[in-house]
Amino acid sequence: MNLEDNMEELLNMEVEHPKKPNAPKIKSKEDDLEKDYEYTRGELYSLIDQGQEAVRGALEVAQESGHPRAYEVAVAAMKHVSDMTEKLQDLHKKMKDLGEEVKGPKNVTNNAMFVGSTTELQKMLKQMGGGKR
Repeated sequence: MNLEDNMEELLNMEVEHPKKPNAPKIKSKEDDLEKDYEYTRGELYSLIDQGQEAVRGALEVAQESGHPRAYEVAVAAMKHVSDMTEKLQDLHKKMKDLGEEVKGPKNVTNNAMFVGSTTELQKMLKQMGGGKR
């Protein structure tokens, strides 16, 4: 008997032994991309909301004080919020582009090249076109 079994008997209790963890789950790139997208999107939404609150506060201060610098700060805050919304739109566009990249090309173009003289080419075109000009 080992020490653990002996202690279980003396204390009249059963101890659960931890099971060995299974092999780690392999994550795919798509899972990571989706997780990162959701996180970034949430952060941008949060920053936009906080920026809008800051703009409201700066506008109140500017209106109460009437000082030009206060208005300048309010306008700068508005620009930052505007930049954040643009970043959010860029994020959506990038995710869409990544999704298309994963799927592969939509159109496949096979180019054919004629090897021969111009007379042979003219004969071939006449045959294909039924001799019409």
